[in-house]
Amino acid sequence: VVLTAAMVGVAALMLLAVPAAADISRFLGEYSGSAPVQYEDGSTQQRDMSVSIRETRDGFLVAWTTTTEKEGGRRKTKSYEIEFRPSPREGIYAAAQKRNVFGHSVQLDPMKGEPYVWGRISGDTLSVFSLFVTPAGDYEMQQFDRTLTEGGLQLVFTAEKGGKPARRVETFLKRR
Repeated sequence: VVLTAAMVGVAALMLLAVPAAADISRFLGEYSGSAPVQYEDGSTQQRDMSVSIRETRDGFLVAWTTTTEKEGGRRKTKSYEIEFRPSPREGIYAAAQKRNVFGHSVQLDPMKGEPYVWGRISGDTLSVFSLFVTPAGDYEMQQFDRTLTEGGLQLVFTAEKGGKPARRVETFLKRR
């Protein structure tokens, strides 16, 4: 009986020692959809969106692409890819966006005009935050919330400039 209790205790401790990155498994996959994007001038434009969430050796990778159709049928595509690694704080992930001189992945420097990026898993939502320091010293904050729903992800993107709402996009991304 004492041996069984000790084995159960050791097993429980081992489960607690599993890194928080294990939470990402529910989000892994490929998703796509589209949404109308409204700009500050009131105009709207349809935008195709896709996201891929994959496990890596040390955490997970979020890659996303947006495509807009311009005048004359021209298409403009932007793609981003960020690796996240567990931080010492449960459910919060540090972005590993570039390599330092020692070959280690490190955060970008917002004082050089680069975004400071981090991620969070809270319940069924994977959030990615990006903080930009503008050349004038103001800031822009972007937040991508990707919430698990039946058949895919509910995406809510918000952007603030200087604490004021600048843009919001909501759409459903279907799991492929």
